[in-house]
Amino acid sequence: MIAPASSPKLPSSSFIDPKALMSIRNLELRARVVVEGFWSGIHRSPYHGFSAEFTEYRQYTPDDDLRHLDWRVFARTDRFFIKKFEDETNLRCHLLADQSRSMSYGSVGYTKAEYATTLAATLAYFIYLQGDAVGLLTFDEQVREYLPARHRTGHLRHLMLALEKPAAGRATDVGAPLKRIVELVRKRGLMVLISDFLAPLDRLDQNLSALAACGHEVLIIQVLDPAELNFDFKHPAVFEDVESGRTLFIDPGSARKEYLRKMEVHREALRAMCQRLGISWQSLATDHGLDLALFDFLRERMQRRNRAQRFSRVRHMQSKALA
Repeated sequence: MIAPASSPKLPSSSFIDPKALMSIRNLELRARVVVEGFWSGIHRSPYHGFSAEFTEYRQYTPDDDLRHLDWRVFARTDRFFIKKFEDETNLRCHLLADQSRSMSYGSVGYTKAEYATTLAATLAYFIYLQGDAVGLLTFDEQVREYLPARHRTGHLRHLMLALEKPAAGRATDVGAPLKRIVELVRKRGLMVLISDFLAPLDRLDQNLSALAACGHEVLIIQVLDPAELNFDFKHPAVFEDVESGRTLFIDPGSARKEYLRKMEVHREALRAMCQRLGISWQSLATDHGLDLALFDFLRERMQRRNRAQRFSRVRHMQSKALA
């Protein structure tokens, strides 16, 4: 397959209103709406799809070989797409979803937990649709649910049911699930860690290093509420830490500048840690369209693949020069 010269351009706005999406009670149906919306918009942009082998999708033309039609996509979108593969190696992806109490905050009509769960369900649905294996690990201060990466009848439904379970713990401990996933997963794959990461980063650094050292590709997705990013509260109020129960009376006008400074320092520390470890990092506000989040995910995967291909070519040229 010929790689695209540049990354696909994202649409300027979401096709799916996040608030309307969250009004759908069934999680799997939400994920299906996002993925089908993604497919319906795919023909409007020079977009090349993705799976572990970097699947290329484009609309069918009369000269194309019918053997390459993806009938599963047609069944869901009523559109014909051509699917090609670079190789036969399937993706093994594990989604690590934070279900701690801090994820229960929301100022836009739904919580970070609902958004993150829908994002995880969307990625799972899309990856499963590609014919790849997807697994799940949910956590708060401890590991709650674990499903190994599989692609078989009924597995996606079990994964959705696990995601729908409400948070049971209080605090966030990202270190514990990372340590556990290193013990559980021996085959290399893609690890997608979804959390607000509003916790100390010292243990995270150590455990992310161990995960990357095992050869896994790691993607960090930080999910934050717009109010956490902008701190645009108007009136003095009592704020409560939902994990510790600690309360504090704050005047937003006087506290905003220092709050925003500390939030930016924390986010920059997370981003710098990921960069140092060679880990991809994305930050999403919960009013960001889920179809755009799927585009972001695929774009990052393609950019990483292109970087790896360029590095491989450089190493090959260096080897030939030394020979």
